[in-house]
Amino acid sequence: MKTNSLIATFLTAFVLALFAPGCATKPKTDWNARVGNYTYDQAVVEMGPPDRQSTLSDGRKVAEWVTGYTGGSGVSFGVGSFSRNTGVGVSQSVGSGGHEKVLRLTFDSEGKLTEWKRN
Repeated sequence: MKTNSLIATFLTAFVLALFAPGCATKPKTDWNARVGNYTYDQAVVEMGPPDRQSTLSDGRKVAEWVTGYTGGSGVSFGVGSFSRNTGVGVSQSVGSGGHEKVLRLTFDSEGKLTEWKRN
């Protein structure tokens, strides 16, 4: 039974170490406050080149940044023992059929942010 306790302790520590970096939260951007004074150039400096962009006939520029993906994923752990033998199992699965999370920013012909949308 001592072995099972050690394995359980190890697995708990492993899980905490695995997910702890993902728990840090990034401050939310107040896009409404940026409308009218945030420029396309500032967006590129802050977020890098957009993943997609188009210039409309009236001179407005629509730029999209992929900020993440939705979809299923999971991690499972198992510990078992029988007599003197102990086993540990770890598996990970990533779902398919996810969707892109997109930030769409629209800039006027002078390069100032006029509207934004997140899907």
